[in-house]
Amino acid sequence: MAAAEYDLALKAYLRAAGEQGFTVDVLSALGSANLHLGRLNQAEKLLRDAVREDPNFVPALNNLGVVLMERGTYGEARLFFQRAFAADSGQTDMIRENLMRAIAKSEDAVYVVPEETSRFTLVRRGYSTYELLSEL
Repeated sequence: MAAAEYDLALKAYLRAAGEQGFTVDVLSALGSANLHLGRLNQAEKLLRDAVREDPNFVPALNNLGVVLMERGTYGEARLFFQRAFAADSGQTDMIRENLMRAIAKSEDAVYVVPEETSRFTLVRRGYSTYELLSEL
């Protein structure tokens, strides 16, 4: 992985799985290699398996967050980065930066600024009934 030879790393991790079984370390490593190869479906499944095996395994939590960011599911990515940050006690700058990015993206995805031309008015129609009117 350090040499950016992700195919070779994947083969090595598969051999390790054959020797050691699918431990949390092996699952996380397989997921990371697949992530680097752009295989997001495989990476997500393996990393979710790793997180189920050990809910506080920081590398799997962080890398699952990265996969989810790549897929555009920023809210869920934010949750995994928060878990990784907490499990790591905030010691890793990369996880902190990932969390900050996920927070920014998730807030952008939730709050949509209305166009200047759109004007809405909330009108009360009875005791507990309201109607939203627009000037279109």
